[in-house]
Amino acid sequence: EITSLLSLCGGQFSSEQEIRVNSPFWILSIPSEEMARGLMKRTVCAKSIFELWGHGRSAGELYASLKNYPMDKMLPYLQSDSTYKVHIHTFNKTLTQAQKIKKIDALEFLPFKGKVNLKNPEHVFWILEDYGMDPNNVPEEPFHLYFGRWIADGQRELIESYSVKKRHFIGNTSMDACLSFIMANHGRVKPNDVVYDPFVGTGGLLISSAHFGAYVCGTDIDYNTIHGLGKASRKNQKWRGPDENIRANLRQYGLEKYYLDALVSDSSRPIWRKGMLFDAIITDPPYGIREATRRTGSQKEAVKTAERSTENHIFVSSNYHLSDIFFDLLKFAAEYLVMGGRLVYWLPIYRPEYTEEIVPRHPCLKLISNCEQMLSSHTSRRLITMEKVKEFKDQDQNSYSLDGQYTPYRGHNSFREKYFSGVTKRIAKEEKDNHK
Repeated sequence: EITSLLSLCGGQFSSEQEIRVNSPFWILSIPSEEMARGLMKRTVCAKSIFELWGHGRSAGELYASLKNYPMDKMLPYLQSDSTYKVHIHTFNKTLTQAQKIKKIDALEFLPFKGKVNLKNPEHVFWILEDYGMDPNNVPEEPFHLYFGRWIADGQRELIESYSVKKRHFIGNTSMDACLSFIMANHGRVKPNDVVYDPFVGTGGLLISSAHFGAYVCGTDIDYNTIHGLGKASRKNQKWRGPDENIRANLRQYGLEKYYLDALVSDSSRPIWRKGMLFDAIITDPPYGIREATRRTGSQKEAVKTAERSTENHIFVSSNYHLSDIFFDLLKFAAEYLVMGGRLVYWLPIYRPEYTEEIVPRHPCLKLISNCEQMLSSHTSRRLITMEKVKEFKDQDQNSYSLDGQYTPYRGHNSFREKYFSGVTKRIAKEEKDNHK
């Protein structure tokens, strides 16, 4: 998320960054404080950002680093007519108040001339200490220490204010608010973008993009979900109410002006005219047993045909294989994304058999990131972010890869079909076991 936002707002990881696995602190090189604030207005993963005055692997190194920090950069925040506060944050360790005061007093060599104000200071300074990630093996001394001036906090309050628990219209698989914002940030969604979700469901992913000022739209094959009809997913509610729909959700958060529309459509058969381009495609394809994977079929494929009803507004439908879902999704993104636009989606995997080659590829799309969210000891899903780097041409119409080699797509690939069939069955089994 931070890497995507840096490419959007400006800045990069600093060459001073100490490479340590799972370190909770990162050093960034950002040209201005304004850019730093812009980054923190977007991120839900980062807690705070500071202007770094000094750091080191020991208290001595920290103090030496602080003494070398340019005095002209310090003085504007240390004036006699200002107020300040020094705060201590220790990661993976708790200090007593006496220990904290001792560490603050050790900074007396800094030329603080203002008055201490613990309730409403003009400037807040932080001592950050990193004691590693293992709570069962906490070292006596920190691995690294930092000192800096607080600039801004991240947007973690969005997780609560956009919580699915408080949302007007939800479904069985409505996306968690935190993950929705992370996906929008991976997609580098910005004001006036047009963002599309081909498996829109109840529109949870549209909300986060609209919050950042993008115009949103989506499609889904399920007529009842698009129109807010049928059985409710909320506990102690049998049927959906008359105003339970995607538009009502955006209206709930004051974002209705960014809502374009949601259409009933089969994602395997795009309805858009040529040249219809999206700035980002952000979606969560269906898998498991709580979301049926289906597409419109032909009379030959149909096992049974039903008249239109509130239960089923698709005359004929057939199974939509998971591997075909990803093939169609990448092909659609390659054709309909603007150059530099991003595709962000979830890929379910079976961990014991997972390899990097499993991730679908397309010659027009570059893999940007691949992040894992654990579901169980054996299954997980990976958040895949891809960027369009090449114009779509006719020869790319059926190009597809699961092993790094782009080959024409001809029917079902046995390796791909077998792998994703196994994933679907295992996820379905675990969902049934958890339900029991």
